[in-house]
Amino acid sequence: MNIKNILLSIVILFLVIIILFAFLYFQNNHLETTQYTVSADISTEFRIVHLSDLHGKGFGKNNRKLYQSVLDCQPELIAFTGDLIDDSSINIENAASFLSQLNTQVPVIYISGNHEHRGDKFEEIMTALKSAGITVLINELVEMPIKDNQITILGLDENQGAFRDYYQRQKGKYSYHDYTDLFATLAQHEGFKLLLSHYPENFAAIGNASYQKYDFDLMLAGHAHGGQFRLPLIGPVIAPGQGFFPTYTEGIHGKHPKLIISRGLGNSEFPFRLFNCPEIVEITVTPK
Repeated sequence: MNIKNILLSIVILFLVIIILFAFLYFQNNHLETTQYTVSADISTEFRIVHLSDLHGKGFGKNNRKLYQSVLDCQPELIAFTGDLIDDSSINIENAASFLSQLNTQVPVIYISGNHEHRGDKFEEIMTALKSAGITVLINELVEMPIKDNQITILGLDENQGAFRDYYQRQKGKYSYHDYTDLFATLAQHEGFKLLLSHYPENFAAIGNASYQKYDFDLMLAGHAHGGQFRLPLIGPVIAPGQGFFPTYTEGIHGKHPKLIISRGLGNSEFPFRLFNCPEIVEITVTPK
């Protein structure tokens, strides 16, 4: 091989590497907004933005890009379903500040995910968020008026994401929490009933403990990162708690109640996404 051919091969390889890095950067930093419409027994239309699994990632300086993209949806409520940071618990203040800034414009409701629990600063994280004015739900309900509607939100703190819990589920030996009493209390409320959970598989894939048997309107969840890698013609590849080729990684599921899953915003165990851009979920709830 002569010098020209060697140089040409080096240039081609260099260009391929640049293109690959540019593609991966786009896949992991381009924000997509996915829109859903849900009908319910309400009097006035309202909008929810669902965020999940940020894992401390930034989108622009001080997360300004994400902040503006959320507000562009013009929501009446923002729901964050866990894994705001990684289990390293780094940048708690920055994460709390981001949600606090959103909360000055739109009410933010937050529940924890597995990464908040895996670290050793769970109470510190919860305190920081509450101090920042965020409504933190730890197996609690909150009522709030949105336009002319009464909304009741149940936020679960399932804490089932430790590595030992994954192994127990694989063996069929894991005992899921019984939230019957909380769901019974939720069912007593009038108006729109919203459930916040970190784990989408809990909707219909955990046997008799599945949440879909209870009386509520909509469940929001994240955790699965959209399957992390979504391959053409194959779909999602893997999700914690669901294994390979999982079912509950994105989209809308069920009739009544319904489940909407966020593909999430950041990464944790895997350093990048593939055919699976970070996602903002915009939900318009309309009268039946």
